[in-house]
Amino acid sequence: MANSPRQRKKKNKVVRAWIEQHVNDPYVQQAQRLGYRSRAAFKLLELAERDRLFRPGMTVVDLGSAPGSWCQVLRERLGPRSKIVAVDSLPMERVAGVDFVQADFREEHGLAAVLAALKNAPVDLVVSDLAPNLSGIDSVDQARSIHLGELALEFAVRQLVPGGDFAVKLFQGTGLAEFQGGVQAHFANVYVRKPKASRDRSREVFVVAKGFERVA
Repeated sequence: MANSPRQRKKKNKVVRAWIEQHVNDPYVQQAQRLGYRSRAAFKLLELAERDRLFRPGMTVVDLGSAPGSWCQVLRERLGPRSKIVAVDSLPMERVAGVDFVQADFREEHGLAAVLAALKNAPVDLVVSDLAPNLSGIDSVDQARSIHLGELALEFAVRQLVPGGDFAVKLFQGTGLAEFQGGVQAHFANVYVRKPKASRDRSREVFVVAKGFERVA
């Protein structure tokens, strides 16, 4: 059934408000000035500075990399000796010095493609900005977010070297505490962060885990 004039007017008002806020967002403006593809770059920069995630020459896997702002940050901060492998089911414009795999890492062929791109290089850091397709139903979206986090954690546990680090985006809500406990079983230190670049109204947080401990 078609929306009523009142519903369309309300929707248009919300869209206009979002556009105005987006255009006036200082992080959006700064990203444009610095050439980053999205404001998300500043989230990773803050996490990396606060928790000392970056070292020159690291090998990093970026899960859910499109449109590529995290790849830009990684390449910029880790230098030419680093190895960066990015994966997303969506296309991503090339970032110099980054090996991009367009695939779903959750599927066997996608995972194989990522491992092939790594060429058996030991992984020092896994970052994930994966987000679910939003349904508008909080309980469903929360469950999907936690599931993506669990898949990212599973990948990190499989690929990280001892002492490696992990950073993953999740939504605040049901299952977050349990997920954090699952991460703590594999890492020496685990933190929940809310970067300044995350909008106040957003439920997103980042779980940062330091010092991977491989269980025998």
